[in-house]
Amino acid sequence: MSETAPTDLPGEPHAPAAPDVEGLTRDIADVPAVEVITTVAVHLMSSAAVNLGLAEGGEEHKDLDEARKLITALAGLVTASATEVGSYHAAPLRDGLKSLQLAFREASAVPDEPGQGPGEKFTGPVIGSPASRSRR
Repeated sequence: MSETAPTDLPGEPHAPAAPDVEGLTRDIADVPAVEVITTVAVHLMSSAAVNLGLAEGGEEHKDLDEARKLITALAGLVTASATEVGSYHAAPLRDGLKSLQLAFREASAVPDEPGQGPGEKFTGPVIGSPASRSRR
């Protein structure tokens, strides 16, 4: 008897055919760097927002420790890549980052000192609007 089992035994389900990966994906070499960077940034932003409780079902997914990690990674990426992607792409990424940093500050029971919040070692202290400061 051979060591390899037959693949088409009667009564056994057939394994699904492998998908045409070449037809489903673009060659990574064809993707511009700015697209890869902005896509990763958007994924980090989305995940941070969910962990801040800003998504549908909010409090159920809230995890500030995870949000801190994601925001810090986003800040590093945005800061390091800003000159490479240009102001057209960097400006909205910076705005989104600042919004997440401020949302983190508001969500924290004990806010970090200025300059100690998530990602602030890369961006510098993030100061909220006068309305958010007056709520304290």
